[in-house]
Amino acid sequence: MSPALPEGEPVPPDGSLPSWVGGGTGGTEPAARGFGVYLHVPFCSVRCGYCDFNTYTASELGGAASQASYASTALREIDLAARVLHDAGLPPRPASTVFVGGGTPTLLPAGDLVRLLDGVRDAWGLAPDTEVTTEANPDSVTPESLAELAAAGFTRVSFGMQSAVPHVLATLERTHDPRRIPDVVRWARDAGLQVSLDLIYGTPGESLDDWRASLEAALATGVDHVSAYALVVEAGTKMAAQVRRGEVALPSEDDQATKYELADELLTAAGLTWYEVSNWARTDADRCRHNLAYWRGDDWWGIGPGAHSYVAATGAEPAATSPEDARVGVRWWNVKHPRRYAALLEAGTSPAAGRELLTRTEGRLEQAMLGVRLREGLDLAVLSPSGRRAVAGLVATGLLDGRAAVAGRAVLTLRGRLLADTVVRAITDE
Repeated sequence: MSPALPEGEPVPPDGSLPSWVGGGTGGTEPAARGFGVYLHVPFCSVRCGYCDFNTYTASELGGAASQASYASTALREIDLAARVLHDAGLPPRPASTVFVGGGTPTLLPAGDLVRLLDGVRDAWGLAPDTEVTTEANPDSVTPESLAELAAAGFTRVSFGMQSAVPHVLATLERTHDPRRIPDVVRWARDAGLQVSLDLIYGTPGESLDDWRASLEAALATGVDHVSAYALVVEAGTKMAAQVRRGEVALPSEDDQATKYELADELLTAAGLTWYEVSNWARTDADRCRHNLAYWRGDDWWGIGPGAHSYVAATGAEPAATSPEDARVGVRWWNVKHPRRYAALLEAGTSPAAGRELLTRTEGRLEQAMLGVRLREGLDLAVLSPSGRRAVAGLVATGLLDGRAAVAGRAVLTLRGRLLADTVVRAITDE
């Protein structure tokens, strides 16, 4: 079961943004911020026991919410999005990044993914160096489908490898054969696509040797980007029920930390450098620019059921009682179920379920929470006085780099990356 949507205020039926979003003064001009588009494809062939994403199997859906009709439905929201941004008075910007996620986007025919990208191109245009990524399962692509995506303008594919060890994949209920990974990486590269591999560590029953084998298998493909995430078992998932019944045992925090340290050691030795707590790239050009845009606070529109969007205002709300209380951006989210999503768009109505209007104080808090996870660190000027005072203690305990702090930035050490949430709480008073 995917998590519940946040609470928020209602969104107008036409999806229009507050008048101050495009009418403020003194803020950052939209042209100075990137604009990303996220396309959510909510389909999977099976639901993995650990997954709490907003996804559905084909047997759960039909009619207007089917895989066959999905591209046409999502194109309606792209049209609506272009109209809403135009009506808000925001100057047109080409998409700097496009990311197709899920679910398993490549369960759709490559032609449908191309139609979605063409819809983005028609609505906003694509910047000359636009990064266009799709997620994929290793068993959901062919050399032909990857070549079709590359020819249409996709530049990058992120494969859900998760593990190279069969019994770990079985626990995760992943369906692909790990021996297929080198093949799909080669097919994608032959098509001219950049390739990333996603790994998960901390699966019940995974040994340190299992994790080492997965890392070495990923590196053996020669990829230039690896994401490694600790398994988090969310309430309401099948795996959470298995843990509760004592059928599987979660690893200890020490086990998770040891596996993270091993990942950093092996990936660094292979020439990949961490640029965000869970992400490593061979060069700056190999980093995932779409995710960096989230972490740096750019604008984006999320297309699809359950997708979130964010747009910063051109300035602060004119009628605010104080500068810190001025609302400087709006975030909203769509209804979760594909049938409801399709019905609203069919009726010409926004699929947004709710929104929140962020104050300057809230914006700075989020900037701190996300920015500190990056290798470049966080400008200490963003922090409150109490947050800045906490930095000295975090340096003393080895969680923040001392030289960087002297230079005015909060940069995590390796130990700090292991305890990033502790650092965030200390510097944000949360």
